[in-house]
Amino acid sequence: MIFKRVGDGTPYPDHGLSMRQWAQVPPRQVRLDTLVTTKSTLDLGMLMAEDSTFYGDLFAHVVEWRGELYLEDGLHRALRAALQQRPILHARVFTLPDSMDASGTDVGGSAG
Repeated sequence: MIFKRVGDGTPYPDHGLSMRQWAQVPPRQVRLDTLVTTKSTLDLGMLMAEDSTFYGDLFAHVVEWRGELYLEDGLHRALRAALQQRPILHARVFTLPDSMDASGTDVGGSAG
């Protein structure tokens, strides 16, 4: 098994991060078998292209929400790592508050 689960879509709320904001998130190592994909298909051209990261971030983007790690961007990087028999991926991991529901509403507010 490469990934924890193959998903199709983002179950978490929109985080609204720009590419500049993603660049501020420090990369860390993430095990492939802990990731849930947000895309169920991949363009093989992207997987095989040597310059696939030339115009984008060098690191995959992962959103942590409610204890799950969702691979938002970088499926081709993750599969390339798996094909090279590497169990880890370097990714920028952004953590959304667990109290946010899928619509982006904070449901864990304090009474007051």
